[in-house]
Order: sequence, then C-alpha cells, then structure tokens
Amino acid sequence: MLDRSDPEGEITKAAAAYSNWGRWGEDDVLGTVNFIDEAKRREGAALVRQGVSFSLSQSFDTNGPQKGWRRRTNPVHTMTDTGLDAVHGGQGFPHGFGGADDVIAMPLQCSTQWDGLGHIFDHGNAWNGRRADRVVTSEGDLVTGIEHMAPHIAGRGVLLDVGRVIGTDGELPDGFAITEQHLTATVEAHGVTLGTGDIVCVRTGQLARARRDGWGDYAGGPAPGLSFTTAGWLHRTEIAAIATDTWGFEVRPNEFEDAFQPLHQVVIPNMGLLIGEMWNFEALAEHCATDGVYEFWLTAAPLPVTGAVGSPVNPIAVK
Repeated sequence: MLDRSDPEGEITKAAAAYSNWGRWGEDDVLGTVNFIDEAKRREGAALVRQGVSFSLSQSFDTNGPQKGWRRRTNPVHTMTDTGLDAVHGGQGFPHGFGGADDVIAMPLQCSTQWDGLGHIFDHGNAWNGRRADRVVTSEGDLVTGIEHMAPHIAGRGVLLDVGRVIGTDGELPDGFAITEQHLTATVEAHGVTLGTGDIVCVRTGQLARARRDGWGDYAGGPAPGLSFTTAGWLHRTEIAAIATDTWGFEVRPNEFEDAFQPLHQVVIPNMGLLIGEMWNFEALAEHCATDGVYEFWLTAAPLPVTGAVGSPVNPIAVK
C-alpha cells in the first residue's frame, strides 16, 4: 500500500529495492539494454512470418502536441533549397542539375522518442550511482549519451494492448493507473509471454483519443499510465525497455501528493530502464487484434546524437 503523503519515502524504498547499480560493472552505459543479447535478437528476427511492417512513430511536424513546457516546441521544418530555386536558376549548378535541401529544428523529445539514461536524476545521482554534475554538463551527457544505445535496440517486441483488454472501447481514461495486475491480465489475454530482454509496448489508447478529439493536454496533462507500484514488475521481468503511447509513461496526475514523475525517478537513474514515450501503436494494435499475434521483430535505434539525453526514433515492428 502506497503512502500517498510520502513520495520521498516511497521513492527511496523503491530505489533501494530495485536498483541495478553495479549489475553490469561500474563503467556501464546501457542499463537494461544489456538484456538484449545476440540470442534475443535471433529470437526477435525469427518472429518475422508475413513481412508486414509498421512504423510506431508519430509525425514530426508543427501539428504536434507540444505547448512550450520546459521550452519543448514542435518541430520547425525549413527548406534551404527548393524546386523554385532550381527552375529559376538560383542554384548555380551546371548542365541543368538541381535539388532540394532542408533543415529541422526541434527538441529531441518533442515527439516519438527514447529517454536516455542521463535524462533523469535521483537526489543528484545519475545512472549507476554517478554524480549528475559529472555526467551531464553544458557539453551534453559525457558518459551515458544516447549514442551508446544506437547499435543495440533491436530484438523481440511485445505489444500489451491494455486499452483494448482493460479499457472501454479500446481506451483507458486519463488518470487510470495501470497496475501489475492489469499488465498480467493483458499478457494472459493476448496469450503471449514476457522474457528477459523484451521490448514492451504498452498501448493505453490515449493517443487515439488525442488524434480524434484534439491534442488538448496530451503533452504533460492527465493521462493513463503505469502505476508507481509497477516498479517491482519492471525490475523482476528483466525487460530491456518499455514504451507507451503517452507523453510521460506513468499515470498522471501522479499517485502522490505533491509529486512529479516519481516512477521516472526510480526506473531511469536507479534501475537503468530505457523508456520510450509518445509511440504510435494504432496500426500495429489493429493488426495484432486481427491475427492474435502480439510479438514481433522490433528495431528502434535512436539517432546517435553525441551527448544527447534523449532521441527521436522511428521504431519499426515487423510481423
């Protein structure tokens, strides 16, 4: 039973109980991504039967959900060379050669993305017990930058469509806390298993609602999400990563008085768990519901932006 008046105490207990500090050595930069080994990748690749693929990414454009909180904005896409320049002779190339170029400016966590291990701290500590000021400086994440993850995130993906199994009309209401019992019930309903190194995709249905009704407070407002009480499940299952279709992965409002993202504070700096947010599972979920198969090959490499604490990603699920 959570003491909802004592987030500090509950976070401290969970951090101690579910810490992976030192598990992969003092120099580790991958956290739970270490669970994805060669055998897990072979297992994931063997799941490809039909060859049908799904992008699990939202669009990166000015019509996204961001409202400027923490200076997060939607992407700004600008053309630097266009067909007009080519047609009207403004490019200066010989023998009729022409082309187009463009540039994009955006926060790295404004749409579908991974949270890097340097993204969240616990009382000034970063992943593996390092002091945060020695890890992330104005030059970026000097130790656990997202670029270290780029070669590794490919393996067996599992969709847990909690919205479809537990919710009404395929969606969970905002503020719905997904417990271990809900996750277990969904696993059983899908007839799937979870194993060490899996990449778990949790669909709540909130993105479907936002796309239907408008963004509203999707970026930072009330949302269904994982309960703080799932920390033990996340640790015990030894999953490599977990992604949701919501802005913040965990239930919002959070389950304590005067708290902000307490589950993040446990699972990123203490457990070393890789978290994905704002993923788009809609097409994949429809296909899984049709054929009854909820496991697939999943590749989701972040952009190897040196020193970044998060990265956009276009995850691809192949069945």
